[in-house]
Amino acid sequence: MSAHHQQPAAEAAVDPASETTRLGGLFSFTSIAFVVLCTFGLGLGLAYVFGVPIGGRRLIEGQYYWVFIGTFLAAAYIALPAKQSHTSVPIYDIVAAAVGFGICMWFSMYAWEIVQAGWTNFYAGVVLWLLMLEIARRSGGVPFLLVVLVLGLYPLVADYFPGLLMGIPYTFERMIEAHVFRTEGLMGITTKIVAEIVLGFLVFAGVLIATGAGQFFIDLANAGFGKYRGGPAKVSIVASAFFGSLSGSIFSNIAGTGSITIPTMKKVGYPPHYAGAIEACASTGGVVMPPVMGAIAFVMAITIGVDYATVMVAAILPSALFYFGLILQVDAYAARKGLVGMKPEHLPSAREVMKRGWPFLLVMIFLVWGLLYMRWEYYAPWYASALMIALSFLQRETMMTPARIFETLRQVGTLVTQTAAIILPIAFVVSALTITGVTGSMTSGLVALGGDNVYLVIALGVLACFIMGMAGLAIVAYIFLAVTLAPAIIEIGGLNTVAVHFFIVYYAMLSVITPPVGAAAFLAATIAGAKPMLTSFTAMRLGVVIYFVPLFFLFQPALVLQGDLTPLIYVLPSIIIGITLLSGGLEGYLLGVGMVRPWLRLPLGIAGFAFSFPGLMTTLIAGVASALIVAVIWRDNRNGVVAVP
Repeated sequence: MSAHHQQPAAEAAVDPASETTRLGGLFSFTSIAFVVLCTFGLGLGLAYVFGVPIGGRRLIEGQYYWVFIGTFLAAAYIALPAKQSHTSVPIYDIVAAAVGFGICMWFSMYAWEIVQAGWTNFYAGVVLWLLMLEIARRSGGVPFLLVVLVLGLYPLVADYFPGLLMGIPYTFERMIEAHVFRTEGLMGITTKIVAEIVLGFLVFAGVLIATGAGQFFIDLANAGFGKYRGGPAKVSIVASAFFGSLSGSIFSNIAGTGSITIPTMKKVGYPPHYAGAIEACASTGGVVMPPVMGAIAFVMAITIGVDYATVMVAAILPSALFYFGLILQVDAYAARKGLVGMKPEHLPSAREVMKRGWPFLLVMIFLVWGLLYMRWEYYAPWYASALMIALSFLQRETMMTPARIFETLRQVGTLVTQTAAIILPIAFVVSALTITGVTGSMTSGLVALGGDNVYLVIALGVLACFIMGMAGLAIVAYIFLAVTLAPAIIEIGGLNTVAVHFFIVYYAMLSVITPPVGAAAFLAATIAGAKPMLTSFTAMRLGVVIYFVPLFFLFQPALVLQGDLTPLIYVLPSIIIGITLLSGGLEGYLLGVGMVRPWLRLPLGIAGFAFSFPGLMTTLIAGVASALIVAVIWRDNRNGVVAVP
């Protein structure tokens, strides 16, 4: 093995947080202050989740929520700079952190009165609201801030809108009361998601990353796929799928794995825009890749009232089909361009990789067992984290030394801080939609607009997902559409609830690779040194499977393992064959057959799409057309008609 693969796990571990924070060196003063603050918040979180008394009393929900908000609001002002050029913490951020922390600690002292007697403080509430808005800007950018601000202020003008958008108006004081102090706002679903449900999974992800799981998955992918044609691209896909399923963040995934895989892809012959597009697609799919997935999956579980295990199981086939299509396309491109794999001497030994990394796989299996069989829900990742820490002492490279414990706390604190900075401000959007009653009127309006035509409502939904996903974050789009669009689709079409919500999740998420915004593709383009728009369009083509698979499971819920699973016997093979044909049409090379002439690529792609669609007549007609097209391609390659371009 090369020296690179013999590095200790802590040195090799990918730290995506370093790309977006200003914590500096591991033991810098800023880093130490941040870790102390986060350790306090994580300790209280652990005590609350497991019901451990503090000072002889268990924390009530409101007390814990306020302490959690205050702790990680302050941590966000320490870690997230107002501008990327700010590498140190200015005095105004220290003041903001102290004020936010102090207000929340004060509110925690009145948690019982807030719930039982409606206690509020308008001026302190306004300050906290403003501090949250600034954190929204720092974590999600100006577009996210505008979404949170505009939708959050909607109650002030709700009665000025016509038709679907008309709602119950609120004064500014009553709006702040709802946004900050009530269960419709900060004391509701958004804080519950971060502070209770997602917290354990973020701890688990942080522990894995800090002990070297990121590098292990890259090495494992290299050992398994690096030697095949287009090997680095396949390594990028597999590593990003694993890493994304742990981090739950598209951008952390790109920054973490892309900085390693993109240069390697370019070295073997992939153009910069293509390498960036592969990483963007692979990292995007990681957010809906079990077992951990992204925060949006936890929001979905709460919204539709099912346990997280149901959501995790439902995501298995769609994510597998997406990555199957992505691997087929990069393989076809490599075959068409004559790209080879990496030399064996440059690859790690599979035996050595497994010898070093088996604890990571064991812990992943334990987590899945805890979620699916034991039904531990959000206790499972805490137990899995404890197991990972215990197993780390079996190897010198992963042993939890004091330095690595500190690094782990910093990694976990960064993940929690970044997640809280994104999720908590969404409370203002949820509150605005709830208190004005606009969600109900929009649902009834969509039902009336669509009449009995479920396809029209779905088309409107796809458009709304794209627009809202581009304007802000996918999770904002999902929350809004889950309470407006989803009930309309279910009411008109009688479709499966889990399938409908997954449909919205997928299409809201696609905005990060779709022009004109394509934020994930743009980040990957920056790493690859490629043109952003070209990278985004290429990512859109590579991710084509993820554009139509949601339509399939919407009409065939067996694909999300809901209802009668018998249709999978014929639906799944037809989709796999269809994806193979579609990939061949898009890339100009059909697996097992050979090169595809330019004039046949479009018909082959269309036939593949039609063959995939879960309808018997469509599949039969497309099957006949596909057989004829494949026969022509086979004849062309046998007769040497097609040359490699």
